[in-house]
Amino acid sequence: MAIDKDVLDQLLAGRDPGDLFAKDGLIDELKKALAERMLSAELDDHLEGEGAAGAINRRNGSSRKTMLTGTSKVTLEVPRDRAGTFDPKLIAKYQRRLPDFDDKIISMYARGMTVREIRGHLEELYGIDVSPDLISTITDAVLEAVAEWQGRPLDACYPLVFFDAIRVKIRDEGFVRNKAVYIALGILPDGTKEILGLWIEQTEGAKFWLRVMNELRNRGVGDILIAVVDGLKGFPEAINVAFPATVVQTCIVHQLRTSMGFASWKDRKPIAQALRAVYRAETQEAGLAALEAFEQGPWGRRYPAIAQSWRRHWDQVIPFFAFPELGGSIVVIADVWLICRSQVAQFA
Repeated sequence: MAIDKDVLDQLLAGRDPGDLFAKDGLIDELKKALAERMLSAELDDHLEGEGAAGAINRRNGSSRKTMLTGTSKVTLEVPRDRAGTFDPKLIAKYQRRLPDFDDKIISMYARGMTVREIRGHLEELYGIDVSPDLISTITDAVLEAVAEWQGRPLDACYPLVFFDAIRVKIRDEGFVRNKAVYIALGILPDGTKEILGLWIEQTEGAKFWLRVMNELRNRGVGDILIAVVDGLKGFPEAINVAFPATVVQTCIVHQLRTSMGFASWKDRKPIAQALRAVYRAETQEAGLAALEAFEQGPWGRRYPAIAQSWRRHWDQVIPFFAFPELGGSIVVIADVWLICRSQVAQFA
């Protein structure tokens, strides 16, 4: 429901525009007023419920409580009841921080800021003096939640799982470093995407991925229909040790990226167009014929390593040729999960 414009005009009347978001400005005043109004409404509801039960209870003044918000400190008048049975849900008895305050600290911590930098940032922008212990308590709670999420149970079967890595900045021993975070991205039968897990490892290898596969099994995964991977040597074997029936498909995007690494920058666009005939072919045989044509053509003769790379990974390139067309065109691996949905629906 939209706020009445007349109410907004009354709030803004005589206000300096710079006062709106400033410390102790209109926004902070509204936070205080709304929080106290909601606390009062909570107490009214509590007293009404106790009155219906035949108990005699009533208001008993208020107590002051200072709350840390995402922008400032706010001192609230928290109402009390005579029986001492009122336990507000908006702000619990021992709660000293509003959720947006914790979110700001977590956001800064995730960006690699140190505890000292976070303290200085809060002091400079909001005039809030926060102890290092409080910051550590907030960030440690996140780490516990992350560990719980990483070990959560998973579904028994996933139609499609992508295994890949992204490069991110991570704070490590007081320094911010670029590290690889390895991801397992599952696709559910209804098309929903779900991150199954995140792992940070110094080097990517078959042994590491075998450990990941065993972890997925221990968390409840019984089968993966199709696993999409890069061209890492030994990766398909690591997957099939844990999931023998899984079809391993080389990611076409990774294969194309590898191919472009053999070519000069100015030739990459026409080479990518020429390779489309390989992975967009209707059958495995047609794809192999297209690869041979590319190999014997001008680009294949200029960059022979490209066709050699495709041939080395051909057994993992061809699995998606076995799937039918969708919407009148052959589906590349980026969209193969759509086919998986119809396949898995038969067993749902």
